[in-house]
Amino acid sequence: MSFNTDHNLHSLPAFPTRTVLGVKFFSGSLKDVIDHVIHGGLVVVPSGPGLANDLPRDPAYRDALVSADLVLPDSGLMALWWNRSHSNEEERLPRLSGLLFLKEFIKREAQGVLQDSFWIMPDAGQDAHNRGWLAEEAGLVIETKDVYLAPAYTGAGLLVDESLLRLLAERRPKVIMVNIGGGVQERLGHYLRDNLNYHPIIICTGAALAFLSGQQVRIPLWADRVYLGWLLRCIANPVRFIPRYWAARKLVGLLKRYGADSPLPLETEPT
Repeated sequence: MSFNTDHNLHSLPAFPTRTVLGVKFFSGSLKDVIDHVIHGGLVVVPSGPGLANDLPRDPAYRDALVSADLVLPDSGLMALWWNRSHSNEEERLPRLSGLLFLKEFIKREAQGVLQDSFWIMPDAGQDAHNRGWLAEEAGLVIETKDVYLAPAYTGAGLLVDESLLRLLAERRPKVIMVNIGGGVQERLGHYLRDNLNYHPIIICTGAALAFLSGQQVRIPLWADRVYLGWLLRCIANPVRFIPRYWAARKLVGLLKRYGADSPLPLETEPT
C-alpha cells in the first residue's frame, strides 16, 4: 500500500501493512510512520470499540478506514488476538498506539510542519487545556484563529461540515489535527480529504491529545505499552467507559468470523 497520488503531492514507496477486517493496517515502525505522515494524506487511528461497533454497520465509517492513507493499529485487543492466531512472523501485526504516535509526532514536528497547523477541538474547555499543554510542553503556540470547535456531529453515515470546509480552504494549513471522538473523526477526516482543493496532512487521533494534556486520565507510556490504557479510562470514568469497552468484546467475534475480510462488504470502491 502507498499513498493515493490522487490525494497527495508525493508518490512514496510502499510500506508494510496487514489486512484485518478488510482494513490495511500499517505494520512498520514508529519512525517509518512519521516519515510517511509528513508527506500528506489521511491518518486514522480506529479504536477497538469503533471497529467492533461501527465497522460492521456503517458504510461511511468503513469507507473512511479503507480509503485512508495510513491506518494505525491502536487496538490492543485486535493486535493480541491477531498475533495469537498468526504465529508466522511475517503475518504479525505490531500494535502502534495513537497516543505514542501523537506524542512523538508533536516532539519531532513542533518546530516543523506543525508551525502551520489547524486544530479541531471538541469544546472550549478542552481547547484551552490542550493549547496550554502544547505551548508549555512542546513550545507550540496555537492561536485562536487556528482552532475550530466542532459542533455535535450526530448519527452515522456521511458527515458534512461545509463551514469547516470553507474555513480550511481559505486558511490552507499544512496540517489538520482532528481531536474529536472515534467513529466521527474518521468520517470527518475522510470528508475533508476528499473535498479540500489541496493536499494537507490530516491526522485523526481522537482523545490522544486529551490524555497528554490531562483532560482525560493520563496514561503512562508503560500502561500504553502493555495495553492497559482502557483499564485506566474505566477506573477514572466507569459510567462512561465500562459500557463502551464491554461492548468492544464483540471485536473478537468479528475477528474469528471474518479474519482479513470486511464484515461489511464493499459495494463500490471508496473514494
